[in-house]
Amino acid sequence: MGIDPSFEEFQSSLFSSTSKGLERSVQTKAVNQQLDKNISLFLIHLSPYFMLKPAQKCLEWLIQRFHIHLYNQDSLIGCVLPYHETNLFVRVIQLIDIKSPTHKWHWMDPIRKPGVPLARGTVITHCYKDLGFMDFICRLVAKSVKVFSECPGNSAQLRVLLVFYASTIVSALGAAEKITDTMVSLLLPYVQKGLKSSVQDYRAATYMIICQMTVKVTVETSLVHSLMVQISKTLLKVPSLVRDGLACLNLLLQTQKGDKLGEKPFNYLCKTPELVTLLQGLSAGYDISPLLRYLLPHLVHTIVKSDTEEQEESEETENDIYIKHLQNILESIPLEKDLDSLLASKFLEEFISRGTEIESDPTKMAALNQKILPLIRLLERKYPKALDSVLEKHLEDCTDEADQNLFHQFISLSLSCGKYKFLEDSDTSLLLSLNHPQPAVRVLALQHLKDVIETSKEGFDQAFIEEAIFGRLKDDNRDVVMSALSSLDTFREQVNPEVIVSSLLNIFQKADLSKDGKWYKVLEQAVKILVKEEILKEKKNLLDAAVMQLLPFMVITNANSKSADWKMAVCLSESDLCSLHPLLKGWPEALEEAIKSTESAELVGVANEKIILLLSGNMTSGSPSLLLQMVDDLILVAETESDSVRQKVTTHIIGAVLVQCCCNAQMKAKYFPVAIRVFRFLDKKIKNLRTCESAEETAISWSVETEEETLVPKDLLSAYIEKLNSGETAHAEESAMVLFLLKIFINGLKPPLSFSKEEPWWNPESLNQDRKDYLHLLLGLFDLLVSGASEGSDTLQYRALMNLLFKVHLKDSEVLFKFLSILWTYSYNLSNQLNYEVSAMLQTQALYIGYALLESETSQKKKQLLSPSSPVVVSLLINLVSPVSEVRRAALNCLHSLRGIKESLFHPVLQHLEQKAEEIVSDPTYVTQIMGTLFEELETQPKQKSQKKKLLESLENLLDCVQNPIFPSYIARNLMKILHEIHGEIVLSHLLPALARLLGKVFKKAEAMLKDEVILLHLILGKFNEYSATLLCKNQQSLDLFIKSLHAAKKIYEEIPPFQITALGQITKPFFAAVSDGVVQQKLLKVLFDLLLNCKNPLCAQTISSVFKGITVCAEQIVRELEPPEKTKSLATVQQTRRQKMQQQRKPQNTELAPETSDSSWQRVMLILELLQHKKKLRHPQALVPVLFNLLSRCLEPRASKEENMEYTKQLILSCLLNICQKLSSDGGKVPADILDKEKFNVELIVQCIRISKMPQTHHHALLLLVGGDKFLWVLLVLLFEQYVTKTVIVTLSTEKDNVLEADTEFWISICCEFNVRLQFQSMMKIIQYLTELPENKEVSSTDDPETKKLRTCKTKPKNQDGQLFNVESHSDKQLRHFKFLSVSFMSQLLSSQSFVKKIVEYEEPEVLQELEQRLLEEVLHYINTVASSVEGNVDKPTAKFWRVLLSKSYDMLDKVNALLPTETFIPVIGGLMMNQLPSVRRKAMDLLNNKVQQRTKWQKSQILQLLELVPELIAIVKCKRREEEEEQAINRQTALFSLKLLCKGFGTENPAPFVPVLKMAIDLISSEKEEKNVMGSALLCIAEVTCTLKAQAIPQLPRLMPALLKTLKSKKELVSNEIYLLSAITALLKVAETLPHFLSPYLLECLLQVVRLEKIVAEFGPASQMSVRVAALKTILATRLAPRILLPAVTKCYSEVLHTRKNCLGPLMNILKEHIAGMQKEHLISHQPELTAFFMKVLDFRAEHTEDDLEEVGKIEAYIIDCLISMVMKLSEASFRPLFFKLFDWSKTEATLRDRLLTFHRIADCIADKLKGLFTLFAGHLVKPFAETLNQVNISKTDEAFFDSDNNTEKSCLLLQYTMDCLHKLFLFDTQKFLSKERAETLMQPLVDQLENVLGGDEKFQERVTAHLIPCIAQFSVAMADDSLWKPLNYQILLKTRHSSSKVRFAALLALIEVAQKLKENYLVLLPESIPFLAELMEDECEEVEQQCQKTIQQLEVILGEPLQSYF
Repeated sequence: MGIDPSFEEFQSSLFSSTSKGLERSVQTKAVNQQLDKNISLFLIHLSPYFMLKPAQKCLEWLIQRFHIHLYNQDSLIGCVLPYHETNLFVRVIQLIDIKSPTHKWHWMDPIRKPGVPLARGTVITHCYKDLGFMDFICRLVAKSVKVFSECPGNSAQLRVLLVFYASTIVSALGAAEKITDTMVSLLLPYVQKGLKSSVQDYRAATYMIICQMTVKVTVETSLVHSLMVQISKTLLKVPSLVRDGLACLNLLLQTQKGDKLGEKPFNYLCKTPELVTLLQGLSAGYDISPLLRYLLPHLVHTIVKSDTEEQEESEETENDIYIKHLQNILESIPLEKDLDSLLASKFLEEFISRGTEIESDPTKMAALNQKILPLIRLLERKYPKALDSVLEKHLEDCTDEADQNLFHQFISLSLSCGKYKFLEDSDTSLLLSLNHPQPAVRVLALQHLKDVIETSKEGFDQAFIEEAIFGRLKDDNRDVVMSALSSLDTFREQVNPEVIVSSLLNIFQKADLSKDGKWYKVLEQAVKILVKEEILKEKKNLLDAAVMQLLPFMVITNANSKSADWKMAVCLSESDLCSLHPLLKGWPEALEEAIKSTESAELVGVANEKIILLLSGNMTSGSPSLLLQMVDDLILVAETESDSVRQKVTTHIIGAVLVQCCCNAQMKAKYFPVAIRVFRFLDKKIKNLRTCESAEETAISWSVETEEETLVPKDLLSAYIEKLNSGETAHAEESAMVLFLLKIFINGLKPPLSFSKEEPWWNPESLNQDRKDYLHLLLGLFDLLVSGASEGSDTLQYRALMNLLFKVHLKDSEVLFKFLSILWTYSYNLSNQLNYEVSAMLQTQALYIGYALLESETSQKKKQLLSPSSPVVVSLLINLVSPVSEVRRAALNCLHSLRGIKESLFHPVLQHLEQKAEEIVSDPTYVTQIMGTLFEELETQPKQKSQKKKLLESLENLLDCVQNPIFPSYIARNLMKILHEIHGEIVLSHLLPALARLLGKVFKKAEAMLKDEVILLHLILGKFNEYSATLLCKNQQSLDLFIKSLHAAKKIYEEIPPFQITALGQITKPFFAAVSDGVVQQKLLKVLFDLLLNCKNPLCAQTISSVFKGITVCAEQIVRELEPPEKTKSLATVQQTRRQKMQQQRKPQNTELAPETSDSSWQRVMLILELLQHKKKLRHPQALVPVLFNLLSRCLEPRASKEENMEYTKQLILSCLLNICQKLSSDGGKVPADILDKEKFNVELIVQCIRISKMPQTHHHALLLLVGGDKFLWVLLVLLFEQYVTKTVIVTLSTEKDNVLEADTEFWISICCEFNVRLQFQSMMKIIQYLTELPENKEVSSTDDPETKKLRTCKTKPKNQDGQLFNVESHSDKQLRHFKFLSVSFMSQLLSSQSFVKKIVEYEEPEVLQELEQRLLEEVLHYINTVASSVEGNVDKPTAKFWRVLLSKSYDMLDKVNALLPTETFIPVIGGLMMNQLPSVRRKAMDLLNNKVQQRTKWQKSQILQLLELVPELIAIVKCKRREEEEEQAINRQTALFSLKLLCKGFGTENPAPFVPVLKMAIDLISSEKEEKNVMGSALLCIAEVTCTLKAQAIPQLPRLMPALLKTLKSKKELVSNEIYLLSAITALLKVAETLPHFLSPYLLECLLQVVRLEKIVAEFGPASQMSVRVAALKTILATRLAPRILLPAVTKCYSEVLHTRKNCLGPLMNILKEHIAGMQKEHLISHQPELTAFFMKVLDFRAEHTEDDLEEVGKIEAYIIDCLISMVMKLSEASFRPLFFKLFDWSKTEATLRDRLLTFHRIADCIADKLKGLFTLFAGHLVKPFAETLNQVNISKTDEAFFDSDNNTEKSCLLLQYTMDCLHKLFLFDTQKFLSKERAETLMQPLVDQLENVLGGDEKFQERVTAHLIPCIAQFSVAMADDSLWKPLNYQILLKTRHSSSKVRFAALLALIEVAQKLKENYLVLLPESIPFLAELMEDECEEVEQQCQKTIQQLEVILGEPLQSYF
């Protein structure tokens, strides 16, 4: 809102407190629509500020709160689209899910992953390919404009969007191959909106779109009209864009059809006040003809049509505006592209049209004429031709009489109406007559015109007359031209004489007398008129032009006096022209004499010879000032191309004249300029002749060698003219003449006075202009002659001329070689003083000529050539670096010729080069290398002294050539290239004179320096290097010159840097180090600093900075530069420093110690300090400290403080001090006292800085210096906390404490936020570390043992000086606690403060921020650990509450840090924390991760991938084992495993790959024998989860997993001792079995073994326990999920295993089998029945095999086996069961010794009977007799033999009886099919009843058996008989037992009797009589129990029978 108040409206909606809890997914449609509207509006407002941090925060809020990236994607993209080329845009796009190919914005998807900005080209392409996107941009702009239009003054906010709009749409239209109708129709509505808008940028963008659209496509006229109306109508709406609007209209009219556009746009345009001014401005840069083409006709029409008389005042004013517009257009805008004609024709057309309407009204006609007259006249004046052409055309086409009248009226308005009037004697106008095709008519017209001129008639403007006369002068007809000349003679006075002269001369140019001699008269007349012109006397240039034009007509080419040529020549000679011009002076007389004295045959030759001599004489004797111009004019005439004989002869005559001039000794001034011009003429002529050279040979009589004449032979010239006249080519004669001229030129060319005697004439740089010109001519002649001598037909002639050249000009051999040395080297000259280009060909030719000459020279001559002053050797040497190999070869040949002179100083060099000739020819750079190698041997090779001396002399000689001013700088420059790799003092010392000379030139006349000299100076400066640096210390001149070069800042040539830069570049680290003298170094430094102070060139400043950065400097040298000018010596001792400090404190105003320095002095100091900021190579930096503090104290003076720049200076000084401290302390610790004395470090000054300064940046630097780079802020905060705790709290009222603390906290936060995020994080970490170091409490208890006391005391003493920030000793315990609490509270508040969070959001280095957050989390967690231990240690103390609150605050701080982390950051940070050194931090990090994973349900794909990246780190934690803190480690490892489990559970299904290593690791862990059980338990749970998740991917791990897992289950002791471990193991096995049951077969046996064992173990925990439930589930999985073919063999094996080791585990095994059988399909059961039967036959032997074991235990196990068997039996059919049953039956009686089988079988039978019930009777028939036998065999009343052959025979027999009777009981009970036949009843009756007396097992056992088993069996037996005939024997047999001797038996008999009675009920009446006697006996039995039982029996019988029995007794 501070930036833009328009955001206020959103404070109550999107950013209100109610919005915090709003969840849009549960809101109504209306609410969401309103929300979308608000968001869209807000995003439009936000878009201009998107790049600002507050805007980004708002955007984050909308994303977080309202999920705009999901619900408002279009609005969000619209907001950020203008910024598509920024990284922030990409970040927004990455938030939006656009993966779907059908998504509207899917085309942006490719930028999401790489995170690169969206290219502009992509946007443009998509814009024209997807019109929906184009429409989106247009709609967005329109909506934004509408929104911002409502906010006045906010148009600037649209700029970014509108720039994007314009650039995108315009570029898209430009890029599209074709603009479709759809595209146009889409854009038009937005174009119209843009044109109506008053927003400047929107309108400008619209103009651009219109322009681009109309350029690319042609639209309907109606649309053009509509656009024009819109543009012109709204043109003035935005005044600043009127010009742009007009430009748009212009382009629209230029590209579209401009007809039928109506008057509306015109009317609107004319209302624009500055219309014409704007059009004029546009016309300066653009073609505005299309717009004018529209405007002008409408203007004319409106002006002409408006009726002046009928108009009202306002209309009149309007008409005036139109007239004014048209006048202004005509006056200020040039009408191009036929616009002038258009305007003229429109005027005529509209005049005639209007005239037709008002012709009858003279008043109106007069008004019309009056109105348009000024306009017509103005048009005529500006564009006369246009009006004329229109009138001419109309004149030709006009037929109607009325039109003719109006036309004549219109003509009368113009100035030149006369030319359109018809002539009296002709039917055409004068204008047409003058251009008539018949010459006679043209002649008549000219005569009429002459009359007009003579009579001065009106209606004829002068321009027309002039044009008519001069036009006819160009006529092809002689008569017409003659008539025109007559008219001209009459009109001459009124015409510009220059034009007359020019026109007359043109006639000469056109006329050819040789073809038509009659033209002579015309030319004669022209000459007469010409010489009348006085201007020829006044203007020399006109006279010159006339003479030069007529000169060819003066040349005699024909001796026939009747010929036109002859007449013309005589005529001209007799005219006044010869007397007017000095060149022709004396020609009339000379010609006359020649005619008189010469015969006709020789006249041509003689006359021409005379003219040559005359003209040359006149030229040389004339004014020297006019000579050059005359030569140029003559050469121009001579070079005129023409086939005429006259012109060809003229050319040769002029050539001869010019050559004669050069031979004239009288000519001194301007000689060489003339000679050069003449030579160029000859050179050009010769080269032209060479190109068209014929095979014809020059006649021997014309050889240049034989002729000694100084003129071209007359006969040759005559022969040439004769051949030409006869029409032949005369090529040979022409060539001969030119060569003669060349010979005359060579002979006649005069060198400057004493040319070759003056030294050095061969140095072009030192010559005057004449000498340069002379050399130029010699070079040209040499070049011309060499090329001619080498090819062509005239080679002999050229060679003769070459000899002549040498003989005349280069006679002396030394001169010749010096001349050749110029040719050899001139191509390297960059300045070209001789103005000549020496080609590589010429250079090579010159070298070969030189070689030939050298070969023929004597040794003496060669010695001269090898002298140091001779340029020959040096010139040849520099050719060795030529880029042309042929040049190098030729140069080597020349040097080879000079090798024999051993006395030469060059001999060692030449000898060395000789050996490397081939390499030099091959490589142009090779000579540099070998020269370096050669002279390097001066230092390295142990040569003889004489050799070394010679070498040294050679080097010195070469160096002297460089510095010797007689040598040209281009030679010296190239010689320096050859010496490039030669360094050292010798080199530099010999070059100093040259350096001094050149530098003198730089400072005195730099503009006169040649480019070669400049480069040479650069190369010499390059010799200042580490090899020659020592010379600066020895040779003062070298130092002075170097310093002088450092001041040479002027840039002489643009492409070459100043010398200063080169010199600075030489001050490298090695160079500066090599300058061993400190004084010299000091001087150089001073120069550098002075240069930096005064330089205005940024490049210089940058170079100095680089130089200073590179060199190693001693701080003492800097000190001298920083000291005030008055102060000459720094303080040397501590005492002096101390004294100075005290004086500063006492007298801060002391002027001595703080002298006032000038601004430049301070500026210099600042520049040096700036350089020191980045200076690394600084020796003894501590030396700077005193002077820096001195400067700081001067900065702090009141006088200095007033200056604005002092703050910056202070910052620089403080920064330098800090850098020095950091340099002196490489490890970041304290600066050692022996390096930097404390006394020198004035802390008070730094503190004063903080106090005085108001700038945070200065505070920042001061604090940095005080406490070190990464410590300053936290120390400040700690001091502030300490101050609050110790002072603020004491002086503040208790009621105000909260307010004061709140205000202080805000202040502290504001301080923190002055610094960057990184420093704030580091400061918080430092504070936490400091708090950790502080003791728990101040007091040391007296009860503590000495060691503890010592420890605590030590702890209170801080480790370093920082500890004194809060001195525990000087503060109370309460203050210590308060300090801790305040510190933690503040950090918590800071972390959640708005300004801090803003800093976080704005921070642009996410990696750094992540690392900082991680480190802070580590510290917080570490501190929480510390506080937690203090909480435990102070539970029973008064401070317990404080520690709990502090812990709470610490956790609050943790939450705040955590809250700062977005999920994307949280995950990497946690990853980092998990690698922390502290176990507690690692554990807490994993806890935080676990909470996050458990709490959050929805994760983004990227976040999931980040989370999965933590898996390896977690694995590492699990694997990590440290000896220390094993318990802690165990907890951490458990936590890590839990984290892995959670991650796997959450994300493993979709991302299984990362969890394969987890499974491997967990397997490794459980495989370890020494592993801690809790960790193993966690690992097992992790295995359970991972296996469950990985499914098939876990299969490869099963071979390792299952053995390890089963191994863990084997240790019963460990399992039982640790319930969690046990549960974990069970769970793991359960999950593996559940997930991969089909892959368990290899491990199934072991699984079964462990499972059956586990059931016994977990039994003690109860059936409802988790363990029991999971074991049961495990059993079920094994039983139900495995195929019988797999399980049954495993069960069999398992049984065998368990049988001998853990019999008690057989039960669970049988239960598994039982459950498996229960679930088996019928077909499986059938197929596996034999296997099962065999198994059961085996296991049923359990009892038989364990005869001596405990019967109860055996019985229990047998019960499981039988139960399992029954489960199978119940699934069998009768057909399947019967054989099984009988097999069992047979099995039970196979061996007599195995009687235990019988016991088992009877039990089986009992169980089967119980399950099959009535069905069992179908199979039980065979059992009756064996059962009866068994009953008898175990009845001890019948036999004494033991049934079982074992010690527990009795118990077994009892069990056998029990199972037998129970089975029989069930048979009887479920007998519904008359199973108990009479026979069977009789078989069983007696054995059963006899059991009443079988007291086997003792009384108790007997009693229990009788009661529970026997009596129910007998009773049910009686029921099953269902036959009274059988009841009686039964009853009787029972009654007989009542008379048994044993009362127990009797008692049992009574019980049996009553039970039978109860079963038989009333049926028992028939048996009663028989029973009464027996009962009566028992009534009086001796045993009281029996008696009583008898009575009970009677009573019960009475009840049963329903009648009393007393009557029977």
